[in-house]
Amino acid sequence: MDSSDVERSFQVSPETERFLCERLLDQNQPISERFRVLFSLRNLRGAAPAMRLSKVYDMYVIVNILLNLSGTTRDTSNLLAHEAAFALGQMQDAEAIPALETVLNDLSLHPIVRHEAAEALGAIGLERNVPLLKNSLTSDPAQEVRETCELALSRIEELKNMSISKSSPFLSVDPAAPANCSSVQELREILLNEEKSMYERYAALFALRNLGEEEAISAIVESLGANSALLRHELLSVETLEMIGWSWFLVPVAYVLGQLQNKKASDALSQVLRDVKEHPMVRHEAAEALGSIADDQCIALLEEFAKDPEPIVSQSCEVALSMLDFERSGKSFELTETDPVNKLTSLGVVEDLFLEVVEFSTWRSLKV
Repeated sequence: MDSSDVERSFQVSPETERFLCERLLDQNQPISERFRVLFSLRNLRGAAPAMRLSKVYDMYVIVNILLNLSGTTRDTSNLLAHEAAFALGQMQDAEAIPALETVLNDLSLHPIVRHEAAEALGAIGLERNVPLLKNSLTSDPAQEVRETCELALSRIEELKNMSISKSSPFLSVDPAAPANCSSVQELREILLNEEKSMYERYAALFALRNLGEEEAISAIVESLGANSALLRHELLSVETLEMIGWSWFLVPVAYVLGQLQNKKASDALSQVLRDVKEHPMVRHEAAEALGSIADDQCIALLEEFAKDPEPIVSQSCEVALSMLDFERSGKSFELTETDPVNKLTSLGVVEDLFLEVVEFSTWRSLKV
């Protein structure tokens, strides 16, 4: 656990932890509340050896969400399952590999969930994951999943050839190491070149994100026209999220735009969210990115599309709006330990529950 993990982590009593786990598995809870618990559980810590046992238990609960094993019927939220896979990848724990393999091979699951499982296997970065990814690279019917497998395989290979030890300025485990180039024009040409490999384009994308200047943001916005939904998804989250605070090619684009929190991207993101023909995962990242920009126009759009017939989109808007409510009240979407919160204790489930609110930007920085 590095210093940034320590800053984000917190400790609670076993009773509180059990309560949070049960709340995560409760399909009757609002999706925003389940998201809040998911990211809080990810950061629990405790004294050894209790810390290890606690982590395994929390991972088991998250895996239950991911595998939809919490009841006789499957969990209805593909978005939550996708986020659970993301959380497991960011935890980088080999114990999650069997569950991620099961998800990746289950073609009955939504492609966005399989995609995130593949990305998580790449984030964990172990050689034992290579056969799993190669199998899905040749057999999965969804282009976005195959592209993610290609990307994850490249990352694992890159880990063998170099040290990707430098942490992301956004405190995330990125699917590709930023390219060693500081020329915005060169990076733009690579990003927009459909003949380049997905890994090369991702590397250019994250390098542009780290530069963060206006010319770099313009290049990222321009790439929203890419043929790959995977890349468009990442673009939306990187540009907006890194400059603002909140993954495939369009998915990473949206993801990056959200991280950058740059209002210049607002119009492009709004068009993506409004486009009902766009891939739901790309629209999801656009919604999160707009939540990071959080001006009046973005908020109005999120409120409008919180009623979208596509659950992945409507739930993304609901979560984004909920996070904004916490931010406005000076609180965080995550939970820690020192401030008393009577809301949960009033339910009669947990006594003496103490939580501390951490800065909202901390949670946002995890979604890279």
